[in-house]
Amino acid sequence: MRMDTPPILKLRHLLAAVSGHGKQHLLRVEADLLQTTYLLNKAIEDLSASFISVHDSVTKQQQILDSLIEQHHFNHAETKQLEVFKQNIVNEVNAVITGLQFQDLTSQLLTRTVNHVNGLKDLLQELVTHDEVVELGNEQEQLINFLEEVDRKLHVSSKNLAAGSRPSVKSQDMATGDIELF
Repeated sequence: MRMDTPPILKLRHLLAAVSGHGKQHLLRVEADLLQTTYLLNKAIEDLSASFISVHDSVTKQQQILDSLIEQHHFNHAETKQLEVFKQNIVNEVNAVITGLQFQDLTSQLLTRTVNHVNGLKDLLQELVTHDEVVELGNEQEQLINFLEEVDRKLHVSSKNLAAGSRPSVKSQDMATGDIELF
């Protein structure tokens, strides 16, 4: 940049450079968040498929066990103990189903975080969106006007971003009703 470049142009170029670096960092954050979302979804799909397979096997095993109990007339203490085990399995199944609900919650949080990253990228873009016309002699006033305009645009963008995100995430828990975080 030339030595006789007006301060307002120097500031605008500096803000544009800061914006460019910030957007690069935000692009990396966004890529990491999207990869995290993918990995989380894949892990939950695999876990759910395995859980369903185990549940199906336990259900078939229970059917055979019920048939054996009916045929062989086990004593009361043995059947009572089997009922305790059966209830424990039901409780554990419900706990796993409840535990799997975190995917919905974390997906909402990751989506919201990506939206915030995109909002920050938009905010940084405001730093480089400006009028290049400079009137010599009143650079200080132009600088103040420029910064006030950037502040106004950033304020509007921040309000729009805040209005678009809910303060909490919700999931319907199959066993106990609504779960709300934050």
